Amino acid sequence: MTFVQLIDCKTSRFDEMNRLMDTWVEQTKGKRTATHNVIGKDRSDASHFIEIVEFPSYEEAMRNSNLPETDKIFRDMVALCDEMPTFTDLDVVRDEQLYATTARRFFDELAAKGDLPPFNDVLIEDYHDHDPANPQDNIGMDAIRREAEMWRGAFDFSFTIEDQMAQGDRVCTRWTWNGLHKGDFMGIAATGKQVSMTGTTVHRCTADGKIAEGWWQYDRLGLMEQLGALDALEQ
Repeated sequence: MTFVQLIDCKTSRFDEMNRLMDTWVEQTKGKRTATHNVIGKDRSDASHFIEIVEFPSYEEAMRNSNLPETDKIFRDMVALCDEMPTFTDLDVVRDEQLYATTARRFFDELAAKGDLPPFNDVLIEDYHDHDPANPQDNIGMDAIRREAEMWRGAFDFSFTIEDQMAQGDRVCTRWTWNGLHKGDFMGIAATGKQVSMTGTTVHRCTADGKIAEGWWQYDRLGLMEQLGALDALEQ
């Protein structure tokens, strides 16, 4: 079970404490068990700081605490605090990866049957789309809707999400796309073929949870081969 520790302290010497933490990170390289660390400053009290440290489990947190470097850093940190810091130990009972959920919703809406959804709930108005298959990036909601209509007019398709990883404001999704070729695509008339391809998309999200930018990499050459577009070139 994921474990989180909150360290609440007050200090007028944060710059010194920050340098102290940098030294500890360097000294414990390869030995630390923490997976995520965030320090926040109270907007109403510039001397009030809360550090949030995430570990894979309570046992891993205890292993981190037992490092000799951790004992020394704690004593040095206390010396820089205006008062004794407090510690809150938390077992994580719910963890929502909201950006990853937004990315998943985007793929679901893109492949949804019926009328094209407005995308307003998942994309910002000036969304920027990077697709190496296009001569120019698609920028803005109207442009991405036209791109989506082109794909939806050519195929009935769905996405299978294989993997997702979120870090900061970025979400990386590895997907498999399956489609039925029902209409014109890049000058290729409908073939009725079932086709598939794999790809990866990286999305950048905004603070309110919407997607601001996307970078695509996918096997378009493999798709064209399945549609028979490469047959003439091989003759």
